[in-house]
Amino acid sequence: MIRITKGQLRFGERVLFRDLSLAVPDGGRLGLVGRNGAGKTTLLRVLAGETSLDEGTVETPPREQMGYLAQDLAELGPADVVDFLKARASLAPLEGELRRLEALIAENASDASLLSRYDRVNAKIAALDGFSFEARAAKVLAGLGFPPGSLRRSCDAFSGGWKMRLMLAALLLAAPKTMLLDEPTNHLDTESLEWLEGYLRDYRGTLVVISHDRRFLDKMTFETAELALGRITLYKGNFSYYLEESVKRKEALEKEAQRQDAEIKRTEQFIERFRYKATKATQVQSRIKQLEKIERIEIEADETTATLRFPPCPRSGHDVVAVEGAARRYGDLEVFRDASFTLHRGEKVALVGVNGAGKSTLSRLLAFQEEPSAGTIVKGHNVLPAFFSQESSRNLDYGNTVWQEVTATGSLLSEVQRRSLLGAFLFSGEDIHKPVSVLSGGEKSRLGLLKILLSPSNFLVLDEPTNHLDMATKELFQQALLGYDGTLVIVSHDRHFLDDLAARVIEIRQGRVYDYHGNYSYFIERRARLLELETPGATAEGEAPPSTEKERKRDEARRRNEIYRRRQEILVDLGPLEARIETLEKRKREIEGSLCDPQVLADSERVRALMIALDETKGEIESRLPLWEELMERLEAVETRPV
Repeated sequence: MIRITKGQLRFGERVLFRDLSLAVPDGGRLGLVGRNGAGKTTLLRVLAGETSLDEGTVETPPREQMGYLAQDLAELGPADVVDFLKARASLAPLEGELRRLEALIAENASDASLLSRYDRVNAKIAALDGFSFEARAAKVLAGLGFPPGSLRRSCDAFSGGWKMRLMLAALLLAAPKTMLLDEPTNHLDTESLEWLEGYLRDYRGTLVVISHDRRFLDKMTFETAELALGRITLYKGNFSYYLEESVKRKEALEKEAQRQDAEIKRTEQFIERFRYKATKATQVQSRIKQLEKIERIEIEADETTATLRFPPCPRSGHDVVAVEGAARRYGDLEVFRDASFTLHRGEKVALVGVNGAGKSTLSRLLAFQEEPSAGTIVKGHNVLPAFFSQESSRNLDYGNTVWQEVTATGSLLSEVQRRSLLGAFLFSGEDIHKPVSVLSGGEKSRLGLLKILLSPSNFLVLDEPTNHLDMATKELFQQALLGYDGTLVIVSHDRHFLDDLAARVIEIRQGRVYDYHGNYSYFIERRARLLELETPGATAEGEAPPSTEKERKRDEARRRNEIYRRRQEILVDLGPLEARIETLEKRKREIEGSLCDPQVLADSERVRALMIALDETKGEIESRLPLWEELMERLEAVETRPV
């Protein structure tokens, strides 16, 4: 059981917690939510025993039964990964003791006390499942995306994001009875995140988690605690339930606050009217005491109502970027090869893949920040790209203030609009007058993103733009992107964000690029079906696997020929169909262009004829799309089978 009773905590003049109470039963799964700065991380630190309350009580399991994953990266040291993980799982001292006892027993095998101690240490290691630890560690590391052989590498060989994964792996392997997780998904790619969800689904202990990943919270938690105005409000459901119920609760509180305000006003009027009347003195004193006892209803002010709208986009050509046979290499490292696809005006495309697959590389190529090592990437007519990455903060003028940076870019906006947008991106009050040079990494990243969004462009390429945004800002940003009439390519690990935004997914997997015409949910479902076909070494039923290199090559050639034959059969139907659809699409664009011509619009008969032709053309396109989708699915299934 975790319990806080009437917790009070102050930082200087600021009251962070006041009469805060929270109880999480054994086996409970709690999502901790609230605005940035509400105190969520501090509350988790209180539960972990790393911060003390000024007043109130905290009841938690013993420290050795609790595991805490902080957002801040701790120094891991130069130890090998396996030694670091064993130390965190309390195995290292036991193994050291075991080796020491083995050396002593080798010198004096008849010492019964040594043998007894040896048995006890063995039993402790067995109780921790220590004899299978390396196998379990390898499995956890693989699930979190580490390459084979990582157990024997030094912790110092990994970057900050991978070190955070090591911290998470250590916590999972220690298997404490209670886990406190502060943004555990921040450094995970989609596949690692899905693996973590599966791992935690089987976890039988108590879980308290802070996360900006709505889908993760929905899957992992049964209750939601909202931290606001220094107190906790508990909702008996996951994050989606909380979103619905918190709106109802606020509406009810607002009505109750109005009733209370009216009652207070009447009481104050009575006191003022009869304050100096001797015959009413007793009643006046009674009303004054009544007022003092009233606990005023507090309602958290609405978050910023800023709306983010993109500047009008200059119209680009229909084909924004054409990629043909593109590859990218860095020395001997091939990131991807044979990439071919075309991005069209107005499309919103998600670029996905595991960490290290090449998403950032491809995004730089699409934004014309780099050139391919082979093949071509051609920019369409009147395309104006804008590119955001985690390095975009380097383009800020460190001599400017936040306000000066935004003013220089958003010069067409009013002062009120600029302040509102800065507030939406978590810059408020005196923060807007801070020099860029003193901002944190996250603040610089948000400012760099806001500057890019305010600059005129018609082709946005955004690499992990939501990393430093809270939920409210992320929602604002998502709505702005949905209203963006240019073309968008976005890299993000936030599945909810992508699902509602992108209508096409491009995946980089094992050096190849795959194209899915659907949203993120469609991509997940479709990829799962395709991966079922990708069973390396699978042979036809009853067929023995090739036993020699010559037979293996013959078998591969046979399968390549079979794939080519099936592909050609599909293309016989698909080629003419796509040509006809393209002709109809061109005709549709011509008609729509004519309907924008003032001279045409002045001729009602011609407008009527064009409208009829437009409806017929759209109907022809729609009638051909089901067959096109079927053929594309069949072609995709053939092309994604392993050779």
